[in-house]
Amino acid sequence: MTAQLQLDVVVPGTVNPAAGERAKTAGMTSAAQATAPTWADACDAAIRLMARRRVPFQAADLIAEGLVDEPDHPSQWGPRFAANARRGVIRLHSYGPSKRTTVHKSICKTWIGTA
Repeated sequence: MTAQLQLDVVVPGTVNPAAGERAKTAGMTSAAQATAPTWADACDAAIRLMARRRVPFQAADLIAEGLVDEPDHPSQWGPRFAANARRGVIRLHSYGPSKRTTVHKSICKTWIGTA
């Protein structure tokens, strides 16, 4: 049986998880600050509605159902879903291909409402 080698140090040229998390947080903060409050409120309401249905959903489903329009920038979705997950409204259900035609089925989180 083989095991994966685990290194306790960051090797130059490899991914630094702490730096990655800091960059993610900074990017999501920047995107949230650039989001129109009216769109953020509408998006949160749409997420709450989908969460109450207790079926898996992604951002594309909110648009397909006419619950919210596209944001000014695609990066504005992440902070809304993250905020609702922190509030306990939704939780990660799975990963799968995005339903959005603009991203050619890239990997996407699928969410579900919490009990």
